[in-house]
Amino acid sequence: MTRRVIFPVLLGLVGAGILIGLGTWQVQRMHWKDGVIAEIESRIHDDPVALPAAPEPETDRYRPVEVSGAFTGERLRVQAAESGVGAGYRVVEVFATRDDRRILVDRGFVAQGAYDDVAPGGAATVTGNLHWPRETDIFPPAPDRDDGLWFAREVPELAEHLDTEPVFVATRVTEPPTEAPLRPIPVGTEGIPDNHLEYAITWYSLAVVWLGMTGYWLWRIRRRE
Repeated sequence: MTRRVIFPVLLGLVGAGILIGLGTWQVQRMHWKDGVIAEIESRIHDDPVALPAAPEPETDRYRPVEVSGAFTGERLRVQAAESGVGAGYRVVEVFATRDDRRILVDRGFVAQGAYDDVAPGGAATVTGNLHWPRETDIFPPAPDRDDGLWFAREVPELAEHLDTEPVFVATRVTEPPTEAPLRPIPVGTEGIPDNHLEYAITWYSLAVVWLGMTGYWLWRIRRRE
């Protein structure tokens, strides 16, 4: 192998290795995501149970529960968006159970201009799922605590701000029913992006193209020689 060939060969192998590695990583992510979706689907529609004494994120995530008591009126809004509606808020309110526990309940979604029209919750029975949403990125915006505006449903921070247990229930249904303009958004798998297979195919295809270009480069070098 001549010196003129060494660099193209190394560049081709390193570049293809990186692209294949990225494709393999996406395949691994796809299998992980399939597991997450299967876990959610296997649990969210079980019969609801009483609220556990000390729910744990790893063991009780998505567990269906039913709680009775009353909304206290202490609430905040979390920036969100819904397809077909646009920008709006998730309304998170303190719920006082009949056994004197204070927890967080995500009452649902409301369009941005209708937030002030959301009526106080009052006495209710809430059926929903225990949830610990993972919504923050590397640099989430700081909440506007004075205005009650947040940008992610981070349970520990919300619980500390509203002086509740770090327990969060995403509403499925309430009795009496939730009134417009507020609309419950139950926990589900519909909004979970699962496009890792497409990404994997893209990276593997780029690896093939990279190797093809490397082969063409080597062919031109050999022709000149």
